[in-house]
Amino acid sequence: MRVLLIESDRLQADTYVAALKRAGHTVSHAANAQLAVHAADEHIPDVVVLELQLSGHNGVEFLYEFRSYPEWLHVPVVLYTFVLPDELAPAATLQRELNVRRVLYKPATSLAELCVAVQDVVLVKET
Repeated sequence: MRVLLIESDRLQADTYVAALKRAGHTVSHAANAQLAVHAADEHIPDVVVLELQLSGHNGVEFLYEFRSYPEWLHVPVVLYTFVLPDELAPAATLQRELNVRRVLYKPATSLAELCVAVQDVVLVKET
């Protein structure tokens, strides 16, 4: 499965990429929204793993841009973020309008749980 990881912190990204690869996924990493759009254009991902706190555009701005392309409308998104769950008041909007399938708070979510969530959202998409 092809995963597009969008994470601006390089050390964290390296850790997440390694964990996702160990779980059997092909992973592309983008450090910002612009690079993520280019990466998705080169190879449409099966799932996007997104940190909301990005340099430049924030993650929500990226999602609106990403969903403006018809070929990416149905790509599921997993938010893996340091944004506190209480601060995600519009989470229902994110899930309904932007096809966000899971919201994971980094400090409370292990890498193993991230890998399971990625697998689960793709399996749901395929059924």
